[in-house]
Amino acid sequence: MVQIQRIGDSPRWSDIVIHNGVARWVEVANDMTQDARGQVAQVLEQINATLEQIGSSRESLLQILIYLSDLEDGPILNELWDAWVPRGHAPVRACVQAGLGKGCRVEMVIEAAV
Repeated sequence: MVQIQRIGDSPRWSDIVIHNGVARWVEVANDMTQDARGQVAQVLEQINATLEQIGSSRESLLQILIYLSDLEDGPILNELWDAWVPRGHAPVRACVQAGLGKGCRVEMVIEAAV
């Protein structure tokens, strides 16, 4: 049987799922009272913390799907993203507009090798 590791599971979702050397998880800002810049910065820092928790790094990111509540925030996202992604190690990325929960400006779905 293939082993699946679930970290922080609840009846509705797991915080992190690891299978076949790939970790998958979702991040939204802890403080949704901040503007888009503040929320994107928070999410990127939260990704850093999760990568450290699972023994991985930004160089091991495989894919990030980004949902913005307003595509007008794209330039802010790109500015912070470009400073955060290690040169030569950019993951596959998609960015779309989506109806997110109240106050939520950004949500990211992350996959990383572990």
